[in-house]
Amino acid sequence: MQDSLLIELLTEELPPKSLLKLSQAFCKGIFEGLKEQGFVAADTDYAALVSEFATPRRLGVLVKDVAHTQSERIIERKGPALASAYDQNEKPTPALIGFAKSCGVEISALQKQSDVAPGILPPATLVRPYTSKKGEHFVFRARQPGEPLEKHLATIVAGVIKKLPVAKLMRWGDSDVQFVRPVHGLIMLHGKKIVAGEVLGLRSSNKTLGHRFLSTGEVEIKNSTDYTRLMLEKGQVVVNHEVRCGLISDQLDRVAKDLGDSVTWTVGENIALLGEVASLVEFPVVYAGSFDVAYLEVPEECLVVSMQQHQRYFPLKKEGKLLPHFLFVSNNEADDSAHIIHGNERVLRARLSDAKFFFEQDKKTKLEDRVPKLANVVYHNKLGSQLQRVERIQKLAVAIAERFKEINRVADIQQVKRAAYLCKADLLTDMVGEFPELQGVMGYYYALHDGEELGVANAMREHYERVPRKAVGICVGLGDKLDTLVGIYGIGLVPTGDKDPFALRRAALSVLRTLVENKLSLNLMQLLEIAEAQFPAGVIAQDAVSKLYEFMLERLKPYLREQEFGADEVDAVLSLRPTRMDWIIPRLKAIQEFRKLPEAESLAAANKRIRNILKQGKDAARDVLDHGLLKEEAEKNLARQVEQLEAQVTPMLHREEYTQALKQLASLRPAVDTFFDKVMVMVEDAALRDNRLALLTKLEGLFMGVADISKLQYGAQL
Repeated sequence: MQDSLLIELLTEELPPKSLLKLSQAFCKGIFEGLKEQGFVAADTDYAALVSEFATPRRLGVLVKDVAHTQSERIIERKGPALASAYDQNEKPTPALIGFAKSCGVEISALQKQSDVAPGILPPATLVRPYTSKKGEHFVFRARQPGEPLEKHLATIVAGVIKKLPVAKLMRWGDSDVQFVRPVHGLIMLHGKKIVAGEVLGLRSSNKTLGHRFLSTGEVEIKNSTDYTRLMLEKGQVVVNHEVRCGLISDQLDRVAKDLGDSVTWTVGENIALLGEVASLVEFPVVYAGSFDVAYLEVPEECLVVSMQQHQRYFPLKKEGKLLPHFLFVSNNEADDSAHIIHGNERVLRARLSDAKFFFEQDKKTKLEDRVPKLANVVYHNKLGSQLQRVERIQKLAVAIAERFKEINRVADIQQVKRAAYLCKADLLTDMVGEFPELQGVMGYYYALHDGEELGVANAMREHYERVPRKAVGICVGLGDKLDTLVGIYGIGLVPTGDKDPFALRRAALSVLRTLVENKLSLNLMQLLEIAEAQFPAGVIAQDAVSKLYEFMLERLKPYLREQEFGADEVDAVLSLRPTRMDWIIPRLKAIQEFRKLPEAESLAAANKRIRNILKQGKDAARDVLDHGLLKEEAEKNLARQVEQLEAQVTPMLHREEYTQALKQLASLRPAVDTFFDKVMVMVEDAALRDNRLALLTKLEGLFMGVADISKLQYGAQL
């Protein structure tokens, strides 16, 4: 017999930013625990059976089709090895005697494995010998009758709670129990039956509390499947987090529309805020407030950050411009909302007044006057001050700007030099001190106020962006991130696991995307070496740059996979260790076109074969192909075609016409197939063998001008 199982922990207010993480871990843990103990079928799907509930004051889960009693199971315990179970006189050793006793069976009842009929197992059996990968040993097997849910559920719940991702535990009252917040209630309800048990010092029941303000008294859940409905009707609680998000979004749309046509709040900009607000309320109600238009003189970004980060309010815009209105979500529905709105407006007014004050004060000191004070700000004790870092960035950015000329790009070197000099000055402003996420943004506004050129001001903002687009911003942005990468990586602070305190992975991807998406024909290794040269001798580890290059290529792989390139295609290109990032996308596209050709699979296989043969003859001298040593017609024909195609394909590679080059090379398939059918490469004659290896080296080199097509997988493609 099966029923839906409801479990709820009633708590004090849980941390909003970790609520969903806690909820998902709790629900999955309960489901896996029930499955492991045989109360849920092993082949069932989590999404089909589980409903997750998470509010500021509760973690809950409803699991369908949970059995009242476990199915019968066979348990197995491994015993001592056969070699140590009997002594020289063939008498049982203490190890075997102790094992049999712990299992509750007599050694005299011992059966050989061959005596145990398939599918028939006595209630308890000691089997000898039992063969496993580790040799022969004794094993105890027994048929265990199913036990009721009541016997196991409290243990399952307690075990899950201990494993929840909680950074810091709390104790409350005079008990020794611990959780992320004090727990005041426990529901364990299987259908209509309360499952008896104790967790965190609380006895299970079918009663809970509703909304802190809107509910009156306890809410009794008589049937587990009625939980969602009763909590809303009697408790004024929307228990599903996703549903609350939807309710909030709908109300935001409606209230914004009431303020006028084209008034919007943007989901994309506020999606994280929406989830956080939904974790703060149990019954969301959206209200609109306003503020003095005088505050719109402050840069929009300052007002938006102040509203979103400090107050969790939703800014409103019309035709892209910020309005002196905002929306906020309350956890209370009042007959007269005026005092709620007024209170929130008063709180926001204080925040915006601070922002306005910071902005006006900061403008009194020019950015260039702040730069020398960066000498008093430590960047890293091994890498010097922020001023020393600015000096390195400036030199590196100018060096990149000078290389722009070589690649037919234009970057105003004077603007680059000026923007790099000022790029970290806003770190010393009051506004950035209050809102660190406004680094660069405030530099832009203060630079304009100081009368700096627009290109300089734009670069101040843009150099913090993931992918700068304007030339000056690109030079300063690359200089900034390359200095971080080489400096931090070079002193050994390499990211490990999920730990990356200096955001090197993000910086690496930013550099790569900047080069790829702006199609910059700059040499990555040269850029890294220029960055390394800005540091004093001995600061950067000797092999740091080469290791950093490999680290960066690894960061490129997921990005390229997101562009819908196959893993084998990415490997085919990156295995060439490219230093020009602008080559990568065109080569990947060429590979995709090539593999559509009927010759592609055969040529990929041939290249694998060539690669293996060349590995065998790695010590051979095969630099020059001698046509006089070609004997077989098949190798002569292949050599002729290779030389003809080399003359055609080489200019294509120089022009970066990779797709056309591979299509031309596809015509080699018949000659390659015939060569491998008719010609033995690894013959005893050293001169003949080396010459054939030289031919294969030449052939491989043609394909390697685009990618290592031997990496392409066919059949089960990645």
